[in-house]
Amino acid sequence: MAKFLTQEQEEDIVDAIRQAEQATSGEVRVHIEKKCKADSPIERAKEVFAELKMHETELRNGVIVYVAWKDHKVAIWGDEGIHSKVGQSFWEEELELILKYFKSGDYQTGLTEVVLQIGQKLKENFPFEQKGEVNELSNKISYNKDEGKTDA
Repeated sequence: MAKFLTQEQEEDIVDAIRQAEQATSGEVRVHIEKKCKADSPIERAKEVFAELKMHETELRNGVIVYVAWKDHKVAIWGDEGIHSKVGQSFWEEELELILKYFKSGDYQTGLTEVVLQIGQKLKENFPFEQKGEVNELSNKISYNKDEGKTDA
């Protein structure tokens, strides 16, 4: 089976997720699958967001970056807490950025840059209120279970 990212690229993206989540209660996930299993990538991003229980963060500040690599589709979905702070134009700018890198085949940089910029917005709008706040969700890249790929 062809792979979208190498192990090293996955590790770099997971590291970017860790950096993005430092000093914020916000959560970022990257989900990768071969084909989009919905009518649109944003609909699929919402489905995966729910499957990963990202809506259960206390401040509704989870963000998912969704990629269907064989279909060349990508979407970014932010929960209502973060969306109400940054607005639709922020997501459109981030989508434009990731697509710029993806069009040149640089998937790692596209994902890393977008994750870090989302993390910056989360830090600005949802700084840690107190010591001891916990990372509510895994930092691992998630994959569609029926594609035979385990979490990185």
